[in-house]
Amino acid sequence: MTYFMYDVHGNAVDEPDADTVRRLVQEGLAATDTDNPDVSLTHESGWSLSAFAGGLLLWENVEDETAAAGSLDKVAEEEVLRLFALLSGGEVEKVAELDWQRAA
Repeated sequence: MTYFMYDVHGNAVDEPDADTVRRLVQEGLAATDTDNPDVSLTHESGWSLSAFAGGLLLWENVEDETAAAGSLDKVAEEEVLRLFALLSGGEVEKVAELDWQRAA
C-alpha cells in the first residue's frame, strides 16, 4: 500500500517511516501560525486523515465526493498517531469504524 503526507508547511512526504510520521504530527499539532494549519496522511484508496492543532481530526475521501466525510474533536496526539498508522497500513475499515461526526 502506498501513502503520503503533507506537513504543516504544505510539503509532500512519500511513505514516511513511523519516526517521521511522529515528527510531522508533533510539528503539525504544535503549529498555530502557518498557512497550512493541518498535517495530513492520504492512502492510495483516497481516504485521508487531517489533524489540526487543538485536536480536530477530519476523515474524508479526497477522490470520492459522495463518500461521507467525518470529524472528531479533541483527539490526543497518540490517537492521531495510531490512526495515521492504521491508515498508512491500509486498514481503512478500522479507521472508518470510529464514531465519526457526520455533517448534517
